[in-house]
Amino acid sequence: MNTPTNNEKHPHVVGNTRAKTTERGRGETAAPPRFTLFSRLLHWAMAAAVIAMLFIGAAMVTSPAHYAELRSLHQPLGTLILALVVLRFINRLLHRPPPHPPSMGPWERIAASGSECLMYALMFAQPLVGWGMVSAAGTPVELWGPLRLPALLPADQGLYAVLRETHTLLAYLLFALFTAHMCAVLFHTLVTRDRLLSRMGFGSSTRPDE
Repeated sequence: MNTPTNNEKHPHVVGNTRAKTTERGRGETAAPPRFTLFSRLLHWAMAAAVIAMLFIGAAMVTSPAHYAELRSLHQPLGTLILALVVLRFINRLLHRPPPHPPSMGPWERIAASGSECLMYALMFAQPLVGWGMVSAAGTPVELWGPLRLPALLPADQGLYAVLRETHTLLAYLLFALFTAHMCAVLFHTLVTRDRLLSRMGFGSSTRPDE
């Protein structure tokens, strides 16, 4: 008569062990290196500012009755985004970002790096185009109270029309790129489960079962 092995006596233990091994093999509990604290603060501050700017910009088009109030928010917020993106670019030059997780293939890493560069370019160009557009309209960029930005371009209605179209196009591109970025993050969070988002997180970098 054969004596049952420990595995046969407790099959559920083996199953749980395999499950944990599989989970760790997929990288679910491996904590990737994080960005610096200042980089993470800049990231989330810019994310909040860009989301607010997109909603305010859409409301300016769909709610003309509140255009003046929305514009008083739109212009200083755009100036803040321009300052933040310059600060973030300098910070990126001084601090090398952590490596991509192993779950990302070569082409996915190239796409991630390329989209990041394009995001930087759009967030830098969009406020500048808006500043130039307002200047070409012959009106100042109003920040708070009497504080205003100097004119970036001379007043010119033809130039204003071109910059207005450019500003709208860049807004659509920024919205599309931002949406693609969010979809990629959700894919890595819910499907790949490689904890990509934790690189920008603030909580504990490990799970309770680690």
